[in-house]
Amino acid sequence: MLDIQFIREHADIVKESQRKRGESVELVDETLRADQERRDSLKAFEDARAQQKAMGKKVASAPNEEKAALIAQTKELAAQVAQFKDAADKATATYTDLMWKFSNVVEDDAPAGGEDDYVVVQEIGTPRDFSAEGFEPKNHLDLGVGVAGIDMTRGAKVSGSRFYFLRGAIARMELAMLTMAVDQAENNGFIMTTTPTLVRPEIMAGTGFLNAHADEIYRLREPDDSYLVGTSEVALAGMHADEIIDLSNGPLRYAGWSSCYRREAGSAGKDTMGIIRVHQFNKVEMFTYVKQEDSQAEHKRLLAMEQEMLGKVEVPYRIIDTAAGDLGSSAARKFDCEAWVPTQGRYRELTSTSNCTEYQARRLNIRERVDEGGTRPVATLNGTLATTRWLVAILENQQNADGSINVPAAMRPYMGGKEVIEPTSWEA
Repeated sequence: MLDIQFIREHADIVKESQRKRGESVELVDETLRADQERRDSLKAFEDARAQQKAMGKKVASAPNEEKAALIAQTKELAAQVAQFKDAADKATATYTDLMWKFSNVVEDDAPAGGEDDYVVVQEIGTPRDFSAEGFEPKNHLDLGVGVAGIDMTRGAKVSGSRFYFLRGAIARMELAMLTMAVDQAENNGFIMTTTPTLVRPEIMAGTGFLNAHADEIYRLREPDDSYLVGTSEVALAGMHADEIIDLSNGPLRYAGWSSCYRREAGSAGKDTMGIIRVHQFNKVEMFTYVKQEDSQAEHKRLLAMEQEMLGKVEVPYRIIDTAAGDLGSSAARKFDCEAWVPTQGRYRELTSTSNCTEYQARRLNIRERVDEGGTRPVATLNGTLATTRWLVAILENQQNADGSINVPAAMRPYMGGKEVIEPTSWEA
């Protein structure tokens, strides 16, 4: 949610943000009109209420012969007050509905446009030349099957399409990667947190996930009426809803470990092979609460954390500055790290880090105290530190001609010292 005072004073900035996102510019003027109507109707109601209270005192002190006439006036005034209150309630409801439609105001430097209008910031590492090495690379699913580690067939039998089993060394590799991410996070002052994966509707709405991408979310309706999260960001944001938190000693940083669920609505025919686009996966997500003025510096910190992790798993990748129309409603700026996938000949997203400024905090009523007295909303940020999809890039970039897979050096201590995952036959 945006600050209405900011919209009043900087309508041109908000309109430009809406334009860059490809969203309604007219929403700004519509909201300002609703805001004025709300304020006018509230003033009319408050003035009428003041008259009603004054009349009540007048009736109490009036001579008996005047009370009947004054009581009649009081009844008329009460009816007017009820009308004014109804008008004020309706105007407030309209205003509130419009305010919840706004996406966050994008940062000035964020590119305009949609999904394909990103800007490449940096490329790190060099993709392997498999032809020079004398063999054709296998895709991650063939590699995973070859080491008896990925079973899509039985996943579909048990749960349907886009589900899977991870087994043996590949399951251990996922656990190793996630544990390594937690260790890195804790070494950088993050609090390890396992989070609920079911949340209330108001928490899901507060984080901004029930807007354009609501169809991606699994919803459990009656009698529960709750949502399965697609990221622990949702639970970590909701954890401090309606609280005043203390940031006097620096940001409050969490590393959330959770299973995540996404319907992948509208993705029919896309990435149907393997574990790139699936309904359930595991993830370690960074989530931080910071002072408003510190959010951009914190954003750079989270991106550096992601780069450190990607260096440990030894995959070539690039950083892109996501265009405004592809940010999602909560983010003012987002950077993605995309790893090179050899068999696809292109980069695929592994991480995102978003600066949500005060947008989520306003919706969830998360504040801090300020020196001059009172409170103000905090800023929130998030970033992926490891997730199941990373296995795709690791397997393909670390493969050998015989179908074996090298374990990145940094991950070996987490896998009992194993250096290579050898091809093996299925036991059943």
